[in-house]
Amino acid sequence: MDQPRHIRSGSPYESRYGFSRALRKGDLVEVAGTAPIWEDGGCDPDPYVQASRCLEIIADALLAAGASVEDVVRTRMYVTDPDVADAVGHAHAEVFSQVRPAATMVVVASLLNPRWHVEIEATAVL
Repeated sequence: MDQPRHIRSGSPYESRYGFSRALRKGDLVEVAGTAPIWEDGGCDPDPYVQASRCLEIIADALLAAGASVEDVVRTRMYVTDPDVADAVGHAHAEVFSQVRPAATMVVVASLLNPRWHVEIEATAVL
């Protein structure tokens, strides 16, 4: 049986909350909710920059799992305000305009850190 492959990104939440940035099992790769955090713990206030950072982390996790953004079949975007939807959508389109995965954007009351405007998940199939 195919053993799951756990991908880490270095987020302090991974060990604290017991999850992997991504998990590959067979031809399926699931990338966990990804927040806009830089290596130094910083977070840019601009929603477009935040979404771009989330997608950069997701792309890195996919590569570590042997996949790429071209393999993504589904994304889920959680935003804290409908006013940031266009900025987040623009960043999403820059990465996925050719792939065009099934996508959902949902407005939520808040995310784990009040500085975050967006968190993104992705599913890829190889």
